[in-house]
Amino acid sequence: MSNKDLSHRVTREGATEPPFSGKYNSFKEKGTYCCVNCYKELFSSSHKYDSGTGWPSFYKAINKQAIIEKEDYSHGMTRIEVKCKACDSHLGHLFTDGPKPFGLRYCINSVALSFRKN
Repeated sequence: MSNKDLSHRVTREGATEPPFSGKYNSFKEKGTYCCVNCYKELFSSSHKYDSGTGWPSFYKAINKQAIIEKEDYSHGMTRIEVKCKACDSHLGHLFTDGPKPFGLRYCINSVALSFRKN
């Protein structure tokens, strides 16, 4: 499956890319992560950390008004889905096992993101 096809499946159908497969999982450049569909700014590289889960992880969003957080009961789990508020793209999920002081882990699919270098 091409990256474009996987991006569509993730952002429009709520799929998830395989862990450790995304280009931004171990990515270290400084800049801003944006929605791949509408280019709305979502996350900063300064808030990114290695969670060891296989997906890019952030402890906070650039602007909480840019995302939607909604309860997700799919796959027999209770999670919080993270979506782009501007275009309704599925980005990933939010968990409460992140680093202090925020305690949050925005676990985001690489194929749902584009990167703008500082």
